[in-house]
Amino acid sequence: MSHNTPLSSRPQYRLSGVRRRVLTTAQLRAHGVTPAEANAQCRPGGSWQRLLPGVYLLHPGPPTPEERLHAVLLYAARQRESGGVPVQPGARRPRPPARYTDAVVTGLAALALHGFTAAPPLLSLERIDVLVPRLRRLRSTGCARVLRVPALPAPVQLGGFPVAPVPRALADAVGELDDAASVRRLLTEAVRAGHCDAAAVVRELNRERLLGRAHVRDAVDSLLAEGRAIAEDRLYRMVEEHGLPDPVWNVELRLPGGPDLGGVDAYWPEHAVAVELDSRAPRQDEDAVWSEYARKREHLERLGITVVHITPRKLRDALDQQATVVRTALMASTEREPATYVVVLPR
Repeated sequence: MSHNTPLSSRPQYRLSGVRRRVLTTAQLRAHGVTPAEANAQCRPGGSWQRLLPGVYLLHPGPPTPEERLHAVLLYAARQRESGGVPVQPGARRPRPPARYTDAVVTGLAALALHGFTAAPPLLSLERIDVLVPRLRRLRSTGCARVLRVPALPAPVQLGGFPVAPVPRALADAVGELDDAASVRRLLTEAVRAGHCDAAAVVRELNRERLLGRAHVRDAVDSLLAEGRAIAEDRLYRMVEEHGLPDPVWNVELRLPGGPDLGGVDAYWPEHAVAVELDSRAPRQDEDAVWSEYARKREHLERLGITVVHITPRKLRDALDQQATVVRTALMASTEREPATYVVVLPR
């Protein structure tokens, strides 16, 4: 075979084991394709194209969303995948494909992979955000926007792609959005669709120092209200579905003729058991707010009232377990000394 023979007319058996049509220079070389041959295929009228530096698409048409994702990850990953080298004769078992290392999809692309309807479809995104370690010398180019960070989040594997968890993906997406309506839709869907709880979202936004932006702060206020409403609905459902006695809902407790003891979300007067939802906003002073929670709880328990502290996350992820905790507290009331009488008022 002459060295000057066009690659398009050469036998393609060397690439017969390729699992997909996006490969790096190193992967092509492993299949016997030199960099010069790869570049020749990318000339006008050629059958390949270069999507990113060192990353080739082995067909002339537009890349699919999945091919763009693979291209960005191949460009950003520290150790690139093997590209599906065929198993050699006599091999005992196929070699498992290597995972992308030190590269995690984030932002709007990650939210689309998580199934967010409020996120633009992958096909419409001009750029795909990818997280890499801060010490990497890698620049944004083409469809890849590189975000260098001190530590990568533990990725979720979705469709074969390492994807940032929803709170982190949201923070990276919100950091690039100026449209208040879009930010609100994304944050609301995160909680309403059960992807994560409001506290986790706000904590990540606070970590990324995004709460100083007015449109983000307004969206967060709506998010916290949405999160609390969802948690209250789950609390109502827990009582109904698990056959617990009906409590009085959203009440203030007060000593007769004395000071206000604070509000609780549910209270069983005959059992002296209260449930309190922890809806603290992570942007607040954690120590001060938690001290107030602890002070109120200790005061009520000194009066003989058992306080069950439940977070929205526990109601979302372990509803049965929380019902058991409340039922146990109600049953144990018969073994305790009678509680101090308190006045129960609507909140």
